[in-house]
Amino acid sequence: MDTSQVIATIPALQLIEKLRAKHGPLLFHQSGGCCDGSSPMCYPVGDFIVGERDVKLGEIGGAAFFISPSQFEYWKHTQLVIDVVPGRGGMFSLENGEGVRFLVRSRLFTDEEFARLRDEGRA
Repeated sequence: MDTSQVIATIPALQLIEKLRAKHGPLLFHQSGGCCDGSSPMCYPVGDFIVGERDVKLGEIGGAAFFISPSQFEYWKHTQLVIDVVPGRGGMFSLENGEGVRFLVRSRLFTDEEFARLRDEGRA
Protein backbone atom coordinates (compact mmCIF):
# COMPACT_ATOMS: atom_id res chain seq x y z
CA MET A 1 0.00 0.00 0.00
CA ASP A 2 1.15 3.54 -0.74
CA THR A 3 2.36 5.26 2.44
CA SER A 4 2.52 8.73 0.93
CA GLN A 5 1.09 11.05 3.56
CA VAL A 6 -0.77 13.09 0.95
CA ILE A 7 -2.13 12.02 -2.43
CA ALA A 8 -4.59 13.54 -4.89
CA THR A 9 -7.42 12.25 -7.02
CA ILE A 10 -7.36 12.66 -10.79
CA PRO A 11 -9.85 15.58 -10.66
CA ALA A 12 -7.65 17.31 -8.08
CA LEU A 13 -4.56 16.78 -10.23
CA GLN A 14 -6.40 18.21 -13.23
CA LEU A 15 -7.43 21.30 -11.25
CA ILE A 16 -3.87 21.74 -9.97
CA GLU A 17 -2.61 21.72 -13.55
CA LYS A 18 -5.25 24.26 -14.60
CA LEU A 19 -4.34 26.56 -11.69
CA ARG A 20 -0.61 26.18 -12.41
CA ALA A 21 -1.21 27.25 -16.04
CA LYS A 22 -2.91 30.43 -14.74
CA HIS A 23 -0.76 31.23 -11.71
CA GLY A 24 2.61 29.48 -12.06
CA PRO A 25 4.19 27.24 -9.38
CA LEU A 26 1.84 26.33 -6.52
CA LEU A 27 1.90 25.14 -2.94
CA PHE A 28 -0.73 23.84 -0.55
CA HIS A 29 -1.23 24.39 3.14
CA GLN A 30 -3.76 22.44 5.17
CA SER A 31 -5.86 25.08 6.87
CA GLY A 32 -6.17 24.84 10.62
CA GLY A 33 -9.83 25.78 10.82
CA CYS A 34 -9.81 29.59 10.79
CA CYS A 35 -11.70 31.54 8.14
CA ASP A 36 -12.01 28.70 5.66
CA GLY A 37 -12.59 25.78 8.00
CA SER A 38 -10.15 22.97 7.47
CA SER A 39 -9.81 23.16 3.71
CA PRO A 40 -6.62 22.47 1.81
CA MET A 41 -5.60 25.91 0.58
CA CYS A 42 -3.77 26.44 -2.72
CA TYR A 43 -1.47 29.44 -3.23
CA PRO A 44 1.06 30.66 -5.76
CA VAL A 45 4.57 29.95 -4.48
CA GLY A 46 5.71 33.10 -2.69
CA ASP A 47 2.20 34.30 -1.75
CA PHE A 48 2.02 32.20 1.42
CA ILE A 49 4.81 32.10 3.98
CA VAL A 50 5.33 28.56 5.19
CA GLY A 51 6.15 28.47 8.89
CA GLU A 52 9.57 27.17 9.91
CA ARG A 53 7.86 24.46 11.99
CA ASP A 54 5.29 23.51 9.32
CA VAL A 55 5.58 19.91 8.16
CA LYS A 56 5.95 19.08 4.48
CA LEU A 57 3.78 16.01 3.92
CA GLY A 58 4.79 15.57 0.31
CA GLU A 59 3.77 16.83 -3.10
CA ILE A 60 0.63 16.53 -5.18
CA GLY A 61 0.76 17.36 -8.85
CA GLY A 62 4.22 18.86 -8.35
CA ALA A 63 2.99 21.24 -5.62
CA ALA A 64 4.45 20.98 -2.11
CA PHE A 65 1.85 20.25 0.58
CA PHE A 66 2.41 21.61 4.11
CA ILE A 67 0.55 21.29 7.39
CA SER A 68 1.01 23.02 10.75
CA PRO A 69 2.68 21.02 13.54
CA SER A 70 -0.54 20.86 15.59
CA GLN A 71 -2.55 19.64 12.59
CA PHE A 72 0.18 17.12 11.80
CA GLU A 73 -0.10 15.65 15.31
CA TYR A 74 -3.83 15.20 14.71
CA TRP A 75 -3.51 13.80 11.17
CA LYS A 76 -0.23 11.84 11.34
CA HIS A 77 -2.05 8.49 11.52
CA THR A 78 -3.87 9.18 8.26
CA GLN A 79 -3.21 9.53 4.58
CA LEU A 80 -4.74 12.76 3.29
CA VAL A 81 -6.52 12.34 -0.04
CA ILE A 82 -7.05 15.67 -1.77
CA ASP A 83 -10.16 15.68 -3.93
CA VAL A 84 -12.32 18.22 -5.76
CA VAL A 85 -16.06 18.72 -5.28
CA PRO A 86 -18.53 21.28 -6.61
CA GLY A 87 -18.70 24.40 -4.50
CA ARG A 88 -16.87 27.55 -3.62
CA GLY A 89 -13.18 27.46 -2.80
CA GLY A 90 -11.61 29.01 0.27
CA MET A 91 -11.54 32.81 0.31
CA PHE A 92 -7.79 32.97 -0.30
CA SER A 93 -7.35 29.68 -2.16
CA LEU A 94 -6.75 29.83 -5.92
CA GLU A 95 -9.67 27.59 -6.86
CA ASN A 96 -12.10 30.20 -5.54
CA GLY A 97 -14.22 31.26 -8.52
CA GLU A 98 -13.71 27.99 -10.43
CA GLY A 99 -17.02 26.50 -9.26
CA VAL A 100 -15.20 23.74 -7.38
CA ARG A 101 -13.19 23.44 -4.20
CA PHE A 102 -10.47 21.24 -2.85
CA LEU A 103 -11.61 18.83 -0.15
CA VAL A 104 -9.56 16.63 2.16
CA ARG A 105 -10.60 13.05 2.64
CA SER A 106 -8.56 10.61 4.66
CA ARG A 107 -7.87 7.01 5.45
CA LEU A 108 -6.17 5.62 8.52
CA PHE A 109 -2.81 4.01 7.97
CA THR A 110 -2.62 0.38 9.03
CA ASP A 111 -0.44 -0.43 12.04
CA GLU A 112 2.23 -1.74 9.66
CA GLU A 113 2.12 1.38 7.48
CA PHE A 114 2.33 3.68 10.50
CA ALA A 115 5.27 1.68 11.89
CA ARG A 116 7.04 2.14 8.53
CA LEU A 117 6.36 5.91 8.66
CA ARG A 118 7.83 6.06 12.19
CA ASP A 119 10.87 4.04 11.11
CA GLU A 120 11.41 6.48 8.23
CA GLY A 121 11.08 9.49 10.57
CA ARG A 122 7.85 10.65 8.91
CA ALA A 123 5.52 10.27 11.92
